[in-house]
Amino acid sequence: MTGTTLRIGNASGFYGDRLSAWREMLDGGDLDVLTGDYLAELTMLILGRDRAKDAASGYAKTFLRQMRQSLSTALERGVKIVTNAGGLNPSGLADALRALELPAKIGVVSGDDVTGRFPSALTANAYLGAFGIAECLRAGADIVVTGRVTDASLVVGPAIAHFGWSRGDLDALAGATVAGHVLECGAQATGGNFAFFTELPDGGRRPGFPISELHADGSAVITKHPGTGGAVTPDTVTAQLLYEIGAPAYLGPDVVAHFDTIRVTGAGPDRVRLDGVRGTPPPPTLKVGVSTLAGYRNAMTFVLCGLDIEAKAALARSQVEDAVGADGLEFTLARTDHPDSDTEEAASALLHVHLADADPRRAGRAFSQAAVELALASYPGFTLTGPPGDATPVGVFTAEFVPQESVEHVAVLPSGERVEIDPPEIVATSPESWPPDASGTTTSEVTLGRSTTRRVPLGAIVGARSGDKGGDANLGVWARNDGSYQWLREFLTVERLRGLLPETAALAVERYELPNLRALNFVVPGLLGRGVAASTRFDPQAKALGEWLRSRLVDVPEELL
Repeated sequence: MTGTTLRIGNASGFYGDRLSAWREMLDGGDLDVLTGDYLAELTMLILGRDRAKDAASGYAKTFLRQMRQSLSTALERGVKIVTNAGGLNPSGLADALRALELPAKIGVVSGDDVTGRFPSALTANAYLGAFGIAECLRAGADIVVTGRVTDASLVVGPAIAHFGWSRGDLDALAGATVAGHVLECGAQATGGNFAFFTELPDGGRRPGFPISELHADGSAVITKHPGTGGAVTPDTVTAQLLYEIGAPAYLGPDVVAHFDTIRVTGAGPDRVRLDGVRGTPPPPTLKVGVSTLAGYRNAMTFVLCGLDIEAKAALARSQVEDAVGADGLEFTLARTDHPDSDTEEAASALLHVHLADADPRRAGRAFSQAAVELALASYPGFTLTGPPGDATPVGVFTAEFVPQESVEHVAVLPSGERVEIDPPEIVATSPESWPPDASGTTTSEVTLGRSTTRRVPLGAIVGARSGDKGGDANLGVWARNDGSYQWLREFLTVERLRGLLPETAALAVERYELPNLRALNFVVPGLLGRGVAASTRFDPQAKALGEWLRSRLVDVPEELL
């Protein structure tokens, strides 16, 4: 890795992403580094259950399969590989890679496992920073395998090694953090899950994976390999910038990146420049993702067709409660039915029934079989969407915090030498209260006329991207020009959001403005209950929350349409 620009690509945004992406990225064009992100909150629970059955497991097995196909090519072309696929067992994955008998120098980052401090936890892992990755690369590693580091660290680490940044280079670290945030979810930056997908050259059919061209000051250009699908535009990049964030002060273990200072500008076809990012010292604590098992659950869905939908649902509910008792039962009636429908499916509603219980027998066949036994003794037209099944364990994710200096952050170099990574010397106890000088930000004031309005879907003029963090949801909404942003900022208050999305009405919604991105970000604590693995919500990860908002009809000034 030499020169003034560091080209870092991404080939995985989650455990289960496109299997061929590593090969596509290596064959598609020049790269210095190729990263792969495999860890999400739900993934840690899955890996924890794997490890409980087999102590030698606990890592992303698909990565090993991908390396069997691609590692020799990466070595031939001098492309460094950095991945958190090590999950709960990075040393185990490193051993499996060595067994491929290829001349790869492997570095390992460990120390994130703090399960011993949380006796009831299945997994407990601190989100480490990027300096351990950098140490391995500086020692000549061809592959760096980590456990739980922040997703952005997969990009920040190579940049530290390449440009020689220290912990004091806060603006540069913040810029690389932003670039890493754009890359971490793979094709979401190139048109995947994009609000305006119908505008993409290929209609969003097969978006390529993103690349960041990083510079010594932390600025970056987001792009993709020529000839790959999707697109890289200010809108696709903005959408990813708004994904799964909270306050504009984006906390990380190495730096606080202030998202309200990001400048996003087009830099040519499929090229978007990110610069102006300001950084301040990180907090004194590390986030710890804690997964625990909290009983068992099961679900059955009743199909209610035609007339008397509410009465049919009430009958089914009373019968299920009589059979298994009301404790732990949750009923949700989805009125998907339409009157006078010309298909049976369109005439039907769905009654979803969930049961959570500490006893796997009650939550298992005792519940699901009780639903089946109603088949000839319930409402007219009785049918279920599936057969009876056993209960599954319920996993709950919570975020805890520990002092940075209390976690052993270790880089195991290709030589086997163990290097302890010191925590940052300077930390900020309240980074949100000390924002950087925002003189570089731009907030355009546009005077709107008093034109008439038209009732249209909100999505006619704004995009949205939403996601989950434990039991909380985030919903980012952005406008495509200054006039629409001024209207959006005035229109979409917390109370207006609650009115448009009644499921949020009783929750303590937080609202943040990001004028440089022409965006608002809403955080909805508690919308997802105890998190994706335990949530009984129709959309347990809030992935479609933004699209629901965009579908709501609002009165928009005609001059904006």
